[in-house]
Amino acid sequence: MVAKQESERLMPAAEQDISDELELKAKKYLRGHGANLEVLRDKKLKGQLTVREKLYGQSAKAAAKAEKWLLPSEEGYLEAEGLEKTWHIKQESIIREVDVIGSRKPFDMILPELGPYTLEYTLSGRYMLVGGRKGHLAMIDMISMDLMKEFQVRETVRDVTFLQNEQFFAVAQKRYPYIYNRHGTEIHCLKEHGAPLKLQFLDKHFLLVSVNKFGQLHYQDVSTGEMIANYRTGLGRTAVMKANPYNAVIGLGHSGGKVTMWKPTSSKPLVTMLCHHGPVTAIAFHGGGHLMATAGMDRKIKLWDIRKFEILHTYSGHAQTLDFSQKGLLAMANGSKVQIWRDSCGNQDYGQYMSHAMVKGYQVGKVAFRPFEDVLGIGHSMGISSILIPGSGEPNFDTWVANPYETTKQRREKEVHALLDKLQPETIMLDPRKIGTVKPPRRKEKPTKKETESEMEAAIEAAKSINFKKKTKGRSKPSKRAKKKEEEVFRAKRPFLEQQTEERQAKKHRTTEAELPKSLQRFAQKRA
Repeated sequence: MVAKQESERLMPAAEQDISDELELKAKKYLRGHGANLEVLRDKKLKGQLTVREKLYGQSAKAAAKAEKWLLPSEEGYLEAEGLEKTWHIKQESIIREVDVIGSRKPFDMILPELGPYTLEYTLSGRYMLVGGRKGHLAMIDMISMDLMKEFQVRETVRDVTFLQNEQFFAVAQKRYPYIYNRHGTEIHCLKEHGAPLKLQFLDKHFLLVSVNKFGQLHYQDVSTGEMIANYRTGLGRTAVMKANPYNAVIGLGHSGGKVTMWKPTSSKPLVTMLCHHGPVTAIAFHGGGHLMATAGMDRKIKLWDIRKFEILHTYSGHAQTLDFSQKGLLAMANGSKVQIWRDSCGNQDYGQYMSHAMVKGYQVGKVAFRPFEDVLGIGHSMGISSILIPGSGEPNFDTWVANPYETTKQRREKEVHALLDKLQPETIMLDPRKIGTVKPPRRKEKPTKKETESEMEAAIEAAKSINFKKKTKGRSKPSKRAKKKEEEVFRAKRPFLEQQTEERQAKKHRTTEAELPKSLQRFAQKRA
């Protein structure tokens, strides 16, 4: 006992607190109070129960340690006190309260000569790809803040996106999209795509999607090099494109205020929605796949339930870019001001959560949340910036899905498994839950002419084989029996004859309508 007290006195305060916390957590895993072994006289039984009680204590401590260190963490949001508002809290105040590692995540890179900039993160959030409008490309390791590669393509860069991992990325340049490896070496030039405005990559299907300045939508399989689809949207030039992470459907925003949704196996849009009374400026999909946010030049920001294709809420405001975080926060930017909205009530009614003002004159071009981190990346006219947004990232990452700390061997294994599990373009649909369900029974097909004739002959033979009851007083004469048989045969043939007459009349009606001029065909049925 004295030695234990001495060790507790020499133990640092932080370790003492952790030890006390573990002891409290271990109590709920113990199987009640331990047995009183002092009253036992059987030494063998006493020794066995002592070992058993020791094992119980060790298992309770192991469970308490697992609860403290291994159970999923919970996200934390900013909480205001009294009349204080969360959107009045500045980044400087947040940085002062976070740990040393968290304080290194916000930064500003001022690159005034090569902007405006756009950016993109990998699925794990470890690497960031930066593209300047005047041809500057760079890849950064966000954990060590090392510059992996930086080079100049000496051509206009409109958009950038990572492919299946950080080893390859695609760049929408002035004339064509190009694919580079992490060392800056050009791998492919995709001339079939034309001059691209936006790029998206569907990681489950290995499809690179682009929309060019003529309004053409292209799907290309980067694993085989095959061009899967090439469609003309027919709604003019569009620079607004986003992929729904839930079902891999591509959403396009058009200048007429419409939003269309596409899949590679359909030459026509799956859905066409009139969302705004003016050009659509931004579009974003929630990670759950059922919520869509749109912004238009009519100074409206709208939230849509795309399961029912109906509007949920309309807000006054203007946004040039939108993005949803993993935990459902909505970031929007216009000019030099960035706002983050949060659904605090859980009914998709978003309200202001945080606000951040850039230096006056900076024009924000794109905002993107960093996966698994409470960080928002901002690409603007003077470079790139990063700010802290508490509660935006998923605090627990699944290493089988996205591992920020994966080794080279793990990355190779993951890429091989992704290729083996690659989904076909036919699996892209509005409701992916239909895959694996039972196909509904088909409508009964119309019988052929041969089948109809055979059925009629069988009915006639059945009518002829009917035996009539013999009657007295001259009512069973051969002439009367023959007449009854003829009536039965006619009764059996009647439904088949009526069906043939209806088909003949319908065919004649269609022929009459087809002979009329196109302008008068809509009056044919009314005139008849």
